[in-house]
Amino acid sequence: MIRKVLALFVGAALLAGCSEPSSAPLGEPEPGTLRILAGSELADMQPVLDEAARATGVQVKFTFTGTLEGAEALANGSVDGKYDAVWFSSNRYLAGIPDAAKRLGNQVKIMSSPVVLGLATSVVQRLGWAGKPVSWGEIAAQAGKKAFSYGMTDPSASNSGFSALVGVASALAGAGNAIDAQQIASVTPQLTQFFSAQALSAGSSGWLSDAYTRRATGPNRVDGLINYESVLLSANASGKLPEPLTLVYPSDGVVTADYPLSVLASAGDDARSAHQRLSDYLRTPDVQKRIMETTQRRPVVPGVALGPQFTARDLVELPFPATQQAVDALLQAYFDKIRRPSRTLYVLDTSGSMKGDRIDSLRTALVGLTGADNSLTGRFRRFRSREEVTMLPFNTVPARATTFTVPEQDPAAELARIKAFAEGLTANGGTAIYDSLSEAYRVLEPLQARDPDRFTSIVLMTDGENANGSSLADFQASFGSVPAAVKQVPVFTVLFGEGSSDELTQVATLTGGKVFDARKVQLSDVFQEIRGYQ
Repeated sequence: MIRKVLALFVGAALLAGCSEPSSAPLGEPEPGTLRILAGSELADMQPVLDEAARATGVQVKFTFTGTLEGAEALANGSVDGKYDAVWFSSNRYLAGIPDAAKRLGNQVKIMSSPVVLGLATSVVQRLGWAGKPVSWGEIAAQAGKKAFSYGMTDPSASNSGFSALVGVASALAGAGNAIDAQQIASVTPQLTQFFSAQALSAGSSGWLSDAYTRRATGPNRVDGLINYESVLLSANASGKLPEPLTLVYPSDGVVTADYPLSVLASAGDDARSAHQRLSDYLRTPDVQKRIMETTQRRPVVPGVALGPQFTARDLVELPFPATQQAVDALLQAYFDKIRRPSRTLYVLDTSGSMKGDRIDSLRTALVGLTGADNSLTGRFRRFRSREEVTMLPFNTVPARATTFTVPEQDPAAELARIKAFAEGLTANGGTAIYDSLSEAYRVLEPLQARDPDRFTSIVLMTDGENANGSSLADFQASFGSVPAAVKQVPVFTVLFGEGSSDELTQVATLTGGKVFDARKVQLSDVFQEIRGYQ
């Protein structure tokens, strides 16, 4: 699945053939092996691929990445010689990038899944939508009235979020053709109305589904999700939801992922043969049924009947933007004008162990977010218009927090201030992780009280063990008394250097956050990845 300008953003984990995830390099081409650069959601295909290996002799080695990263790798040629194929949710965005499109060879659609709205059944009944056709315009109108709330993935990080953005924009434009850059301004007010009800953001469909499960009840309840039909059906089947989701298929159309398994033009004859054998096998009727049962995705082979879980049979397909310029304009409008602004508090280890390359890496990562990174990913992962950014460095004790707010107009001066702050970071002293994390919540409380309508998160980056002040146990014991307004704020922890994986995992789990590993990749790449969750 090559997610449009988007994709499920989940780092560079590897699945080696039928084995467990590995961080080993893919190595040289091997007969009967396909080295595939893929979106992370393809991990759920592993049982089917295990069976395929036995039936066809073709082993699959996955490297998971996000689509922005995948698109960039194709465009700059870094896939050449390293991979034999790519497999993302769609190749439609890549088709608009000549340097990426020319590297794609034979493309075979394997399965499909539309992006739709799933709402708690009681909410659908309250809105009067049960069993009735509902348009994107009606959904946007009710969202603007805050009649319901929902979670959606970041459209620069995940195809499901991007497909939702394209779908609602195209439907609201009502032109019948692919939306272009000029039409985006005309639908911005309605899009702003629609996205005002978004209460959760995430960089991947899987994390979003887990976050929704935690927020489906209680005072900060979220009413539903915009996601792949397959993810919503799987959530219902899991038995973990307090009430099932009713899937709402907008009557004016959806954007559907069609998962083309695409051999690269640079692949050798053996890889091309393996790609053909695997594709042929995956498209046999029995295997299509197996894929449907395993992943809740729809078959693409004519004559394979849909299962009873697919209540909507024939769907209207909305047109995808025809140019990269239209896609970029839509994303730019989303981040800088349409969606609710974000608030991020960075808790940054500047202890003595960070001296040298490590503090340089931290400075580079933060400076990159001010706009210094002009790559495809960097353009959409920078600090955004209207965003509130707080820096809280720490060593033996937490330093004084400094807050910046990026203005909607002429942001250059404030971004320059953030850049200067990052470049001025120095390393010295001890490591007070949990005193600093507790301070972060204290700093957030008045900011949240003054402006609660923001996506808020904490990023905790450390390269070592806690050596000063309160312990993890102290933090866990005091977490129950964190004010309700900020207790729901997730902490995204970053493993770096000798940081404790166990402790940072416990912090992320306690706060509803996620762990990111920067021990074997660039810290800049990890900071950009986290941006998909903010």
